[in-house]
Amino acid sequence: MRPTETPAWRWFVYAVALAAFAVTPLRALADRESRRTPVVAAVESATPATVNITSTQLVVDQQNPFLRGDPLFDEFFRRFMNPRPTPSQSLGTGVIINEDGYVLTNEHVLAGSTQIRVGLADGRQFDAELIGGDPASDLAVVRIKHNEKLPTPKLGNSDDVMIGESVIAIGNPFGLNSTVTTGVLSATNRSIRGDGREYHGFLQTDASINPGNSGGPLLNMDGEVIGINTAILGNAQGIGFAIPINRARRIVDDLIRHGEVQATWLGLWLQELTPALRDAMGSNQATGVLVSTVFDGAPAALAGVKRGDILTSLDGAAVHSRREYYEIARGVTVGDHVKLALDRSGKKLDVEVAAERFPEARADELAQVLLGLDLADRSPALAKQYGLRSERGLVVKRVVPRSAAEERGLREGDLILQLGQDRVDDRVSLRKAIPRILGQDGVVVVVQRGRAIGSVMLELW
Repeated sequence: MRPTETPAWRWFVYAVALAAFAVTPLRALADRESRRTPVVAAVESATPATVNITSTQLVVDQQNPFLRGDPLFDEFFRRFMNPRPTPSQSLGTGVIINEDGYVLTNEHVLAGSTQIRVGLADGRQFDAELIGGDPASDLAVVRIKHNEKLPTPKLGNSDDVMIGESVIAIGNPFGLNSTVTTGVLSATNRSIRGDGREYHGFLQTDASINPGNSGGPLLNMDGEVIGINTAILGNAQGIGFAIPINRARRIVDDLIRHGEVQATWLGLWLQELTPALRDAMGSNQATGVLVSTVFDGAPAALAGVKRGDILTSLDGAAVHSRREYYEIARGVTVGDHVKLALDRSGKKLDVEVAAERFPEARADELAQVLLGLDLADRSPALAKQYGLRSERGLVVKRVVPRSAAEERGLREGDLILQLGQDRVDDRVSLRKAIPRILGQDGVVVVVQRGRAIGSVMLELW
């Protein structure tokens, strides 16, 4: 063998090493593809459309900085020290629902916001404006100010979900962007109480949902959005809730078109089914509410609902009280077809009712029924007749005999300035306020008589 000649066995070693080196990346690639589970694929498809929302609010510190918690000093501080508002930020999650830049999130994420900033998973940042929010459903819509194409997810069908199927929650808990948690769908049509109000029709999951996840998407294994996560039970352990996407879609349409959810109308008036009333009717129905009035021409009347029926469920959710009926009904949007389960003299009936927009012409009629007041817009003639001093409010033209208003001492010529949380400067605002007090046991009414302004609690029936 010549000195410069390479032995044959060395050429064999080189060939084996080169072959191994060439095969290794292919094997690694094969292993990576084998790890691409449906969860990975679903997350990859939805993450680009999942956004981080930073909401800025101006908060006034109502406590004095010297003796915190002392009510006397706190009141002195508020009145005479004129505390200035300071900016405070809260974090949440949202999901882009179309290429026009509309983002769906939770209403409580944006409550009181003065500035909204939206961050995408790819690092882009945008200012956004609030389009509308609905506290009753805890949904809100903001619009990103942009001139760029935005990613959107696939929207699924929440009526087609299966209890036990695997689900994925994506969000930004504690500021940790694009955090993924998995679990199963534990239940549907859940009713829960949080933040002092009742929520109905929720999806329940054991996927971890924390405050920062709120507003993010809940996905199925096909990567479709089937719900909007909400963290309304802060002390829940291992339990998360999501608003079904089908319901969210209907609410979003109202928020984009009108800036608020339009009040709906089925045309029923209800009263509690007390044991005494049940005995008088000879009914064996243990739960439900009594249909005491069906308004002529209303959707319920057209569907065949009759006075004296006992309503036991609305859209699959059991109804135990008048308040519960209206809380469930607030999730119904205009055009929905809802199912009512009825007991009519022991016979079980199911009827379908098409929800209509609340008819403003009925507001005056319902003001008389609910409040016992016949109200009119303030006019120069009425101001002169009753010596009215205020430039706003509704004039009491008549108090219905034996009504709650009469019992509380209201009288002709009084001015009604506010119903609950709503100012009522005219009958237009009255027509918006009336649907919001339906189903309540009572409402605080702010009244002006001469120079004096006070408030009374009127029981509603």
